[in-house]
Amino acid sequence: MSQTLQLFSEDAFVPTEAAAQRISLANDADPREADLSGITVIELDFPKFNDGRAFSQAFLLRRRLGFAGQIRATGDVLIDQLVQMQRSGFTQAVLRADQNLVHGQALLAHYPAFYQGDAVHTVPHFATA
Repeated sequence: MSQTLQLFSEDAFVPTEAAAQRISLANDADPREADLSGITVIELDFPKFNDGRAFSQAFLLRRRLGFAGQIRATGDVLIDQLVQMQRSGFTQAVLRADQNLVHGQALLAHYPAFYQGDAVHTVPHFATA
């Protein structure tokens, strides 16, 4: 699984996977109750930028459920959230139309590693050095 978060602009984004391979979970849904058989993409919604329940859902999907497919952030997605999305297990983010895609990519490149483990790389940095 790649650590790199793919960014897309909301006004130009078109899903490439078949609809039968994608599921959208409401941010109050429990991922443990979803039937994920045959699912390769899970869309988690941010109805407002300050509603972070999708971060918990993504972390749960990666760490506890072992979901290895794409986890896509949709809704009110700002570049301010990208680093935390990447560390929580998201693989794709569809940025709100007014967000700068290039600035978001630069922000992600600014932090090449983290000291503590996360949803994707569970081993802390000091244990890998």
